[in-house]
Amino acid sequence: MLDLKDVQVINDRAEALGQSPDHRERYDLAMARAVAELPIVAEYTLPLCGLGGRVIAQKGRDAQMEVMGAERALKLLGGVLRYMLDVELPGLAEPRSLVVINKVARTPDIYPRRPGIPKKRPL
Repeated sequence: MLDLKDVQVINDRAEALGQSPDHRERYDLAMARAVAELPIVAEYTLPLCGLGGRVIAQKGRDAQMEVMGAERALKLLGGVLRYMLDVELPGLAEPRSLVVINKVARTPDIYPRRPGIPKKRPL
C-alpha cells in the first residue's frame, strides 16, 4: 500500500541488532510504535541510527510527559528532541503524537543493554 522502495525487513531483537556491527549506527531512520516508555524506545532505536539520523516514535496521550522524563536517556544515548507532532490515526479515538529525535552523538558501546534490562531498569 505504501509503495516503499529499497526497504528490507529484519526480524530480530533491537537489542541484538544494536550491538551488531552490521546494523549499529548504520541507518538514517528508525521507527517505533507505542511499544514502551520513551527511554526504553530510545535505547532500542538510537544505537541503530548513524550521526544525523532520526528516530520517530509514536506515543499516546502522555507524550509530553514522556519526553520530559526521557531527557537524561536521550542525552546519554546521543539523541536530542527535534519536535513533536500531534496526529490523528483513522480508527483510533485516542490522540497520538510522533516524537522526532535527532541523533547528534555516538551511542556508548554498552547500549543497548541485554534483552529485558532496558525494561527492568530504564535509563
